Amino acid sequence: MDSVSWWLTVFVVVAAAVIDIRSRRIPNWLSLPYLVAGVVVSAYWGGIAGLGSSIAGIGLATVVVGILWYLRGMGMGDLKLLAAVGAWVGPGQLLLALVATGIAGGFLALGYALWHGSVGRALDGTAELILRLPEKGFRPHRTIRLDNPHALKMPYAPAIAIGTIFSFFAK
Repeated sequence: MDSVSWWLTVFVVVAAAVIDIRSRRIPNWLSLPYLVAGVVVSAYWGGIAGLGSSIAGIGLATVVVGILWYLRGMGMGDLKLLAAVGAWVGPGQLLLALVATGIAGGFLALGYALWHGSVGRALDGTAELILRLPEKGFRPHRTIRLDNPHALKMPYAPAIAIGTIFSFFAK
């Protein structure tokens, strides 16, 4: 299954990255069939253990990225794409992919902010989010959220693609 999951995953995450850069969306027609196929193939090749691993991968992505989605820091398309990756690779490799995605996302966000001349604004918003967490609680921030028309929004599928592909080489 490794070569099948490798090639299909590379195709899907690269396609998602290109589409996200162009349209700022990751379409359901790409993520959802990939997710379902991951569950089916994992169950077929791995039996109950494969099915369990697939569901655990989906669950891990849903919990981790679901928190960021709740805070309006990531979109639902990012969550569905990472859940689909989790369906194929399971929770162990997905955890590595999530860490690598976070690192790649940080570097890409810094470059994106530099390109748009808004590093100071981005750092101010991040500092405010972190420092005000005890007083404001765990809820979406008023300015650092995807539905704020004035916020600088970066397509995140390229970071997901980098982190996911890295996880195949690092496992």
